[in-house]
Amino acid sequence: MNATLTTLQNSTIVRTRTSWWAAVRAYFAIVSRLVPGLARRQAERLFTLPPRYSGRRVHPVDARRETVVAGKHSLAVWQAGPAAAPGVLLVHGWGGRGVQMGSFVAPLLARGYRVVWFDQPGHGESGSGAVALGVALRRGIELGRVVFVSPPASISEHAHNFARLLGITPRIREAMRRRLEQRYGVRFAEIDRIDELEQLRLPALFVHDRGDAEVPFEHTLRLSRRMPWARLIKTYGLGHYRVLREPSVVRAVVDFVTGNGDALPAELPVLPRPAPLY
Repeated sequence: MNATLTTLQNSTIVRTRTSWWAAVRAYFAIVSRLVPGLARRQAERLFTLPPRYSGRRVHPVDARRETVVAGKHSLAVWQAGPAAAPGVLLVHGWGGRGVQMGSFVAPLLARGYRVVWFDQPGHGESGSGAVALGVALRRGIELGRVVFVSPPASISEHAHNFARLLGITPRIREAMRRRLEQRYGVRFAEIDRIDELEQLRLPALFVHDRGDAEVPFEHTLRLSRRMPWARLIKTYGLGHYRVLREPSVVRAVVDFVTGNGDALPAELPVLPRPAPLY
């Protein structure tokens, strides 16, 4: 009965979302033709508005909360562990929160590290804005090693998919792109210059689920192949969100961050081999 009820609820949710997007596409089809400027502004707002966060909300340990001001932005930052200990920075993705990375905090503290996490600009308790770790790496930020979990490889591809989802015309999409580039002072083409990752000589680990419905696994393949010292762990059945809470993934990431990743598996969760047939 519970399984049947859950199935009915899920099908209702799918139908509701499908109907909502159908109405959105119909609206933008009309507005794009009649009032293109309004269509561009509304599409831009949707493109830069993080989705509603519905995950973990309680921080994993008692942490020191600070507000860090960077230019016109203010960031909510938490940290735990001795101030003199080597630091590990946990960075969440689009639509997430710093607290979302909580599964990694206690294991890293147990290894003697200081752990820092924060809400990205425009997310949680931080102000509005945008950042990209990949761009920061290419511009010279110094890190000992880096881990990417389910990373996207191209903002231009995301913009094209977004435009198709909304049903806006290529002209409106390009107007939105130009306005965003002017607004943030960085071109989409510059963000997408993943070929520059070939210059990086630091250990990197990529973790991505083969069935990720939010960011295709192929994005990680493109990025990891550009980094000479990169390693890749492929997961199964964890999707885009559960991968951050899977204990075997957390252990592998912590091992890599702490320099004990020589025997990292190529796939997770590790499944037992089937018994031979006689």
